[in-house]
Amino acid sequence: MNASSQAKPVRHSRMAMWRRQHAWCLRDSLRQLVRRPIGTALTITVMGLALALPLAFYLLLANVQRLAAAVGDSQAVSVFLKTDVAAGAANQLAANLRSRTDIGAVTVRTPRQGLAELAAMQGFGDAIHALPDNPLPFVLLVEPHAGAERAQVQTLVQALRALPQVDLVQDNGQWRARLDALVALGRRVTLLLAALLGAAAVLVIGNTVRLDIRSRAEEIAVQKLIGASASFVRRPYLYEGAWYGLAAGIVAVLLVLVLEAVLAEPVRDLVASYAGRLHLGGVAWDTLAVTLAIAVALGWLGAWMASSQHLARLGNSE
Repeated sequence: MNASSQAKPVRHSRMAMWRRQHAWCLRDSLRQLVRRPIGTALTITVMGLALALPLAFYLLLANVQRLAAAVGDSQAVSVFLKTDVAAGAANQLAANLRSRTDIGAVTVRTPRQGLAELAAMQGFGDAIHALPDNPLPFVLLVEPHAGAERAQVQTLVQALRALPQVDLVQDNGQWRARLDALVALGRRVTLLLAALLGAAAVLVIGNTVRLDIRSRAEEIAVQKLIGASASFVRRPYLYEGAWYGLAAGIVAVLLVLVLEAVLAEPVRDLVASYAGRLHLGGVAWDTLAVTLAIAVALGWLGAWMASSQHLARLGNSE
């Protein structure tokens, strides 16, 4: 029998032993959680709430961005012409504006189109039909050149206001810039909140594992006396932290799904009011899967920090 045939059974036996050790640690960690149901439930609930808050903020920000896109995602400038400007003059002005390098596109909206939009709005139909004639002017929707900065758009707005045919210029991009700034601020706050609550979850798991290690100090001493390695002694607590994280992640996901279900009816009413232009949604399934993975990682990290520190103390005290 050659050396390679002798090494293969050894490798297989080591792999089988490794699998058995991990299976035992997995079952032992789960048994420890079941033995103290109230403490386990409280820890999982606190951690689940900590993870659900940033996830709920993420859902809110995502839908605010969708709302902004439905209302108007561009920096379009609405140019209201004077009521005495005829169709030919409006089209000529639009052609002149299209030749400018700082303008990407110009769309002419006739008074008839504006009146039809007002009539389609809820509550305006009867009032519009009662008008003897159309009081609306021509409106030019001016799209600044792609990539234009806010300072350039402001300069364009001033130039448009100076035109003799123009009665009013409405800068639609100004509120959009403010909304983008608010969304960016909200995103930063969400990240900071997630970091703080994630650190709190790690500390909660670490403290729970520390108490578990102290209550099982004699069992750990016996394991070391019979030759158990430090990694073997630490492994059940790492699995315990991972179990905590997985359960807390499931709680966080369920809380967010319940939140979506509670808000489903008012969201449907809001979507209906925008006549199909608004599409709000919930948290994507891949985001929920990432949340579960992060929760498991946080639980493992808290258990690793606590077990490494307190097992070393127990070893030094012997």
